Amino acid sequence: MTCEFRRMLVPDFWNPRAFPGGITDWPDWQKTTTAVLDDLDVTVFNPRRSSFPLYDPNAEAAQVGWEYRRLRRADFVMFWFPDSPTRYQPIALHELGMAAGQDAADLVVGADPGYMRRRNVVAQLSHARPGLPVHSTLADTIEACRTAIGAAR
Repeated sequence: MTCEFRRMLVPDFWNPRAFPGGITDWPDWQKTTTAVLDDLDVTVFNPRRSSFPLYDPNAEAAQVGWEYRRLRRADFVMFWFPDSPTRYQPIALHELGMAAGQDAADLVVGADPGYMRRRNVVAQLSHARPGLPVHSTLADTIEACRTAIGAAR
């Protein structure tokens, strides 16, 4: 597996490409996902930074641009919405909407039953991607991603 961090350029011939999207100001579930996918021949576009330069006025625009381009290039997009009784995660919801409307990528979605917008995620996806399950655990979401990558080979 190849894991892309920040500015490494990934040649287009490295396939498949996966993007683990969702909230990043939460425990590092992307690290868990990357570790579980480690035995697969996949490039992971991990949006999480070890530290975000909050005081750099250009950092947010650079991060958004990086994620936008990787979401468009990914063959597999996985979203996880953890238990969060107080966080809506609007940026992750926006990115999910963008990915759901992009038929080119396989989409895997999970939302913990305690995530405050879970019903909205399920309802929105029932229109954008009818029949797409919304998994209830991170483990089930990762396993569905592994299955999708395996089926594509």
